[in-house]
Amino acid sequence: MSTVVIIGAQWGDEGKGKITDFLAEKADLIVRYQGGNNAGHTVVVDDAEFKLHLIPSGILYPEKTCVIGNGVVIDPGVLKQELDSLAARGVPIGKLRISQRAHVIMPYHRLMDAVEEEQKGEAKIGTTRRGIGPTYTDKAARVGIRVVDLIDQEEFPRLLKQNLERKNVIFEKLFAVRGFAYEEILKEYEGYAAMLAPMVEDVSLLVHNAIKEGKNVLFEGAQGTLLDLDHGTYPYVTSSHPTAAAAALGTGIGPTKINRVLGIVKAYTTRVGEGPFPTELLDGAGEEIRRKGNEFGTTTGRPRRCGWFDAVIVRYAARISGLDSLAITKLDVLSGLPVIKLCSGYRYKGEIIREFPASLKELAKCEPVYEEFPGWQEDISRVTRYQDLPDNAKRYLERIVELTEVKIALISVGVKRNQTIIIEDLFN
Repeated sequence: MSTVVIIGAQWGDEGKGKITDFLAEKADLIVRYQGGNNAGHTVVVDDAEFKLHLIPSGILYPEKTCVIGNGVVIDPGVLKQELDSLAARGVPIGKLRISQRAHVIMPYHRLMDAVEEEQKGEAKIGTTRRGIGPTYTDKAARVGIRVVDLIDQEEFPRLLKQNLERKNVIFEKLFAVRGFAYEEILKEYEGYAAMLAPMVEDVSLLVHNAIKEGKNVLFEGAQGTLLDLDHGTYPYVTSSHPTAAAAALGTGIGPTKINRVLGIVKAYTTRVGEGPFPTELLDGAGEEIRRKGNEFGTTTGRPRRCGWFDAVIVRYAARISGLDSLAITKLDVLSGLPVIKLCSGYRYKGEIIREFPASLKELAKCEPVYEEFPGWQEDISRVTRYQDLPDNAKRYLERIVELTEVKIALISVGVKRNQTIIIEDLFN
């Protein structure tokens, strides 16, 4: 039995979808534990591409049980679209399970997300406007609606009416926008309740029993460490915890049940939205990486900001989540570059610092301290063994291990499952 938590060790978009799909072959349960449809995981099977936002990436293995945990916020309309899309492509969806305790995104959450972001003007955070933040806000304020409430034909109408009375006043008086009609939302969400009810289960008990029975469980996170509500570049963060500790909270198991934590990192760095980005490239090299890496958001289509690999943030992520190993993705994107740079520290007020600062004011003034490496010209997309990588690529990877103090378990050299170099079997 092994339990493995997957986290993003940068600003998200590290390729967690592919790695989850790859590792799911040896897992019995694949469990998503936080975030919402503000995340997007792209998985390629043979030549077919699948874009997932709520459903765990392991869904493409028909015999696997996939689970949406209580730490996830669920837009049932988006979930329905995903289920319908998968079914239309012949993907079995009968083994999907949903936590009773997961909170539900309502139409008023999406509107609140949009109007609040507009009101901030230049101080906007850069949210996806999917209603994620307002749903977590209601959860913390103890006025949220959970899946168990949604499927309760007596409880849901009561909670909806109660919430709309408050929300409509806020929309109309504070933002001067029209509120929502109770009957319209009730009818729409009663349909979603009927769809979801057969999938709803006590996920804490389900995962607990699987671990007790010696099954392999893979925990899939969304976003990345630097977007963590507590430990990220606040306020330019998400509204949940994409760090390893959230796997226990977001599924209802004890932290002692987790065996390994795998951090996913790109061979370079990207981020979306606003906020400081020390290694950001605003030149031709950044454009080349964006083009070759197809760096556009799965959820929004927004172009991602691209920069060199930042060992400071990955070492920070290793400390926050207790990383046991790394999966390096998109190493192939760097092929052909004459010189590759790696940030080993920051220069701040004339001094070199090696630890990630909490202050965004300080971070914005940090200049990256680079080490330069000769690039490689070889096509590595068909390499299946570490020893067959170009020497320059291996030197670059070895330096990443030295600076982050975390060993490498997997290396991805393309989007397909078979474009993965295995150094360590995480389920053995």
